[in-house]
Amino acid sequence: MSITNEINFSRGDKLVVASHNPGKIREIQTLLDPYGLHVLSTGEMGAPEPEETGDTFEANARLKARASAEFTGLPALADDSGFCVAALNGAPGIYSARWAGPDKNFDIAMSRLNEEMGSATDRTAWFVCCLSVAWPTGKVLTFRGEVWGDAVWPPRGDKGFGYDPMFQPTGHAITFAEMEPKTKHGISHRAQAFRLFVDACLRS
Repeated sequence: MSITNEINFSRGDKLVVASHNPGKIREIQTLLDPYGLHVLSTGEMGAPEPEETGDTFEANARLKARASAEFTGLPALADDSGFCVAALNGAPGIYSARWAGPDKNFDIAMSRLNEEMGSATDRTAWFVCCLSVAWPTGKVLTFRGEVWGDAVWPPRGDKGFGYDPMFQPTGHAITFAEMEPKTKHGISHRAQAFRLFVDACLRS
């Protein structure tokens, strides 16, 4: 990927996080903290949440980033992520948030997921994160990260959000929701996508 000044951020530059999800915003803010950017969120700027009409994580991330950049007139970083389960052919996938319903009740979503898995012996699961950064000029870059492990039941831990309590990453004896944030941020799907974003846009 050819890097130009057009896509390089400097300390003090404004970047909008295109999300109304407090947990997601906190996680992205933590990842951005070392780079000295002035981070805003679409929620605090009054930007509406666009309908996610894409059929892939990449498409939805680009859609949200473009909408936020157009609304705010600032570069915008959007995340589309989800939990995928092998026994359910990758579901809930891009519909992970919708499984939680309008109230974003992930206890309900995790219970549904476990019920639909039934007695499946293959508990393989993975998180996907696609980060898209869009500029008001129309330029968009997208970065993908994945982390693999197993879907566990019952859920364990209270430090994460979403499906974190039922995901135990490969090589670890605890779930994402049992991990300290610093540990999770070192291995998560979002952290992997974020490292690609850093390499492309935050390092000279």
